[in-house]
Formats: sequence, structure tokens, C-alpha cells
Amino acid sequence: MPKFSPETLRQIGYQLFEAAGCKPEDAHVVVNHLIESNLFGHDSHGAIRFGEYLRAIREGRFQPRETPETVSENPCTAVVDAHGALGQIGASYAMNLAIEKAGRHGVGTVTLRNTSHVGRVGAYPLMAAQTEMIGLAFVNAGRLGYQIVPFGGIDGCLSTNPIAFAAPRREAPPIFVDMTTSVSAEGKIRVAINQGKQVPEGWIIDAQGNPTTDPKKFTGPPPGAILPLGGVVAHKGYGLSIVVELLGGALSGQGCAAGERSMASNGVLFTVYHIEHFTTLDAFYNEVESLLHHIKSSRLAPGFVEILAPGEPEFRNAQRKTVEGIDIDETTWNNICLEALAFGINLE
Repeated sequence: MPKFSPETLRQIGYQLFEAAGCKPEDAHVVVNHLIESNLFGHDSHGAIRFGEYLRAIREGRFQPRETPETVSENPCTAVVDAHGALGQIGASYAMNLAIEKAGRHGVGTVTLRNTSHVGRVGAYPLMAAQTEMIGLAFVNAGRLGYQIVPFGGIDGCLSTNPIAFAAPRREAPPIFVDMTTSVSAEGKIRVAINQGKQVPEGWIIDAQGNPTTDPKKFTGPPPGAILPLGGVVAHKGYGLSIVVELLGGALSGQGCAAGERSMASNGVLFTVYHIEHFTTLDAFYNEVESLLHHIKSSRLAPGFVEILAPGEPEFRNAQRKTVEGIDIDETTWNNICLEALAFGINLE
């Protein structure tokens, strides 16, 4: 399994996406986002997407030189159409607009459509937290709807439908929640297939609705499905998934799950809260630290050495991988090399 320094992977990515037609500044936004995903331990949304995005550009599904546009706007709200631009470009534009509105009015809510695949959803609330605001995101997959079963069903009808949240801390990395409303992201199934590994029990079912740990039973044929979050209370994950469909899909105009098997674009809703329109920053930070101190005072369960705040595993993982490097499985690397050749670049 090849190992790369983060900077080496970034330089490879910049070269590839510029060759595919991206403006240099846009290539940097997209690639930095993907490599940060690897650093945070979310390989499902990291360099594994290089080949996918490059192929989508080559086939005309992603538009590398398009620019997002605000098509409707009020003091606290806006609707953004990215005109098929790469998802990280559209989503960064929309989140920056939400941050600007929250800075002026206390709250900013922006929807986003026609923006391809936005990648790791948690990256965008973190942008708000880095400005000492709170960020919240709901993201569906438009009309795509075949990966996740509804509660009580065995046929995939929904998407992974992530929710993400970030809030600043006084002298530490932000509180950071980035979760699918399904048991697993679809990309994690893809990573398991590439690595020749099984997935944990309780993640997926086969086409007949039987539990399985074989990730190839998800892809089929015939295809299986991923289960909604919650195990014996999976109605909770299913309910949250419907919330994401309506907030991310219906409000943005991208649409809700309808059984399509290829995604034109995510549907996105970002909301940013300016803390100082509600309380002082000092009071907020005091409450955050008091809460975490209380939580970490709990006795430890067997097998645990520490209670971590949401986000601490990702930031610690990033520190470690920055030094040790990023592992890329052979399948992913081969796919990247093949797409590179399509743009006249030999990475071997």
C-alpha cells in the first residue's frame, strides 16, 4: 500500500485538477479539502475521490470552470446555484456567504444546488467555527435514492444524508460533529472493497435483506443496502434522514430522493450562528469548557483510556498523519494513475 506525505499528495492533486481544466485557485480548494479528509481519517472522502472527480470532469458531469451565483437573497438568507461547479467550490462559496450574513445579522442560512459532490460535509461548519461562530449543515444527494433502507424496509430508497456541526473553543480545536444518518458512509464500503476487508456487523444487508459483512453484497449485482443509523432504534436515523431530505433537498431546489442511481448534485443547507448576537464569547466558551470537564469526569468503560470530545479524534489523527504520511490503497492509486493518463500525465 503506497504511503505519501500530505504535501506530495497535494502537489499530485493540484497537477491533475489543473490539467483537467480547473483554475489553480479552485484546484487548491478541492485538493486541500480531499487531503484534509485523509488526514482526519475519513479516507472515504479523501484521495479516493481524485479519480472519481477527474472522470466526472472528463465525461462532462462536473464543470471545472463554472462560478457559483447567488440567485435569490434576503438579509439572513440566500439561494446559491453553482451551475455544476465542483462541489467544494460551490459549498465554500455558500458557507462564506452564510458566515457574512451571520456576521451582519446574527444568523445566516444559505441553500446550495447544482454543485456536484461537496465532499466531507464537516469541512464547512468548521469554516464557521474558525471565525468564532457556530456552523450547521444538512446535505442530501438530490434525486439519488438507493443506498439506505427506510426503517422497516429492505430496499435502498435514501442516501447517506449527513449532518455536520462545529462550534469554537477558546484555546482548543472546535467541537466537531460530522455524521451520516446511515450506519456508514457509502465511501467506507468502497474503501473496504478496495482493501479486501469485511465491514462490521450491522452495517449492510444483501439484496434479500439478510445481514452481511461482505461489502460486495452492497454493490451487487443484485445490490444490497446500508442500514439507517441506530441499530434497534434505527427509526431515529431514518427520521433524521427525512429531515435532511427536506432541508437539504426540498429547500435548495435540488430535490429529494426519488430512486435515481447517479447523483447530479448534493442539495445543501448551511446555517451559521454568530455567538455574540446571543451571548458573550467568554460566557459561551466558559459553558463549553465546563460541559467538557463534566463529561470527561465520568468513570471509564472497559477498554477505554480516555473520553474524547467530538472532533478530538479527527484533529489528533491529522497531527499523526501529517508526520507519518497517508496510506493510499493500491486500487485507489491505480485508478488515480489511469485517470492521470487520460489527461496526459504519467504518475508511475
